[in-house]
Amino acid sequence: MSMLVNCPNCRTQLQPPPAARYIRCTICLAVTQVDQTYFLSPPPPPYSSAYHHQYHVPVPPVPSPYGQMPAGQPVGVHGKKRALVCGVLYRNTGRDLKGSVNDAMCMKFLLRNRFNFPESSILMLTEEENDPDRKPTRENMRRALYWLVQGCQPGDSLVFHFSGHGSQLRNYTGDELDGYDETLCPMDYQTQGMILDDEINATIVRPLPPGVKLHAIVDACHSGTVLDLPFLCRMNRSGHYVWEDHRPQSGVWKGTSGGEVISFSGCDDHQISIDTRALSKIALTGAMTFSFIQAIEHGYATTYGTMLNSMRSTIYNNDLGGNYVTSFPTMHPINDRLKQEPQLTSNIPIDVYMKPFSL
Repeated sequence: MSMLVNCPNCRTQLQPPPAARYIRCTICLAVTQVDQTYFLSPPPPPYSSAYHHQYHVPVPPVPSPYGQMPAGQPVGVHGKKRALVCGVLYRNTGRDLKGSVNDAMCMKFLLRNRFNFPESSILMLTEEENDPDRKPTRENMRRALYWLVQGCQPGDSLVFHFSGHGSQLRNYTGDELDGYDETLCPMDYQTQGMILDDEINATIVRPLPPGVKLHAIVDACHSGTVLDLPFLCRMNRSGHYVWEDHRPQSGVWKGTSGGEVISFSGCDDHQISIDTRALSKIALTGAMTFSFIQAIEHGYATTYGTMLNSMRSTIYNNDLGGNYVTSFPTMHPINDRLKQEPQLTSNIPIDVYMKPFSL
């Protein structure tokens, strides 16, 4: 059964995700209603050979050039619940942030007290740490990302939280719809370089086996698709949403090996995230991290849909004024970049209003 439809506006061929009611063209942004007769018979189980054949999902290729353990002392693996929490201040770089470590500490508190993550299973990388192996340098971050998924088994719950700068670099491989790779910036990015979305995907997304769930919470500029996940949930202020197909036209596989990944990001790829006092009224925090934690603390995290709506409402309903710190200059107009909209991406499209939220 073919699952391909043509965009009625630009005629681009689109592949609706299983059970999607609408799909948005990433070329012309037109929204197409999907014929529900596609879904009269239930789809085969995800990741089965029938699923790959029916939905034209490419078979995962051989490991990418990024799929190698970084040099250095590996961190011991701890428990069924594991979290990597990074807060980067960029001291004395001219790009200083003030709220990133606050974000990291608040996220650690949330994981321990709300979701029962053992302290020994939470790896903190901040500039406040005395151990040089716990500083958010490029190599330490790369090593920690490998630690997060190392030896994961069915039933494991993994969390990756990053608060810091994000940026973009020109893509030359043809696997980015907008022509840019998204990046995360370690504390030493000015000398050692950034971490590309390709490497993040190859390290913590593609290896995930069935039964493992990973949540990423990325509070950074240009972070909408920083995990390179195949599907993006585009939600408006009324709560209506469509799933966009972000699989690269090159056919490169960006999904998992059977696990589930859901990523909350601070903004769209062309937008900036904000470091502000306007939300907490006390300390500088990332707007996205604050709204994520508030949604949980105030009881709005029943489903992914209510969670995303609550986060957006917190940001929309607060006058951030000029009391914020942003990341790098970009090629996008300032009035468009300041419309910060938290995004949700996944390796499998879900009904966000029915899927219960849990870590």
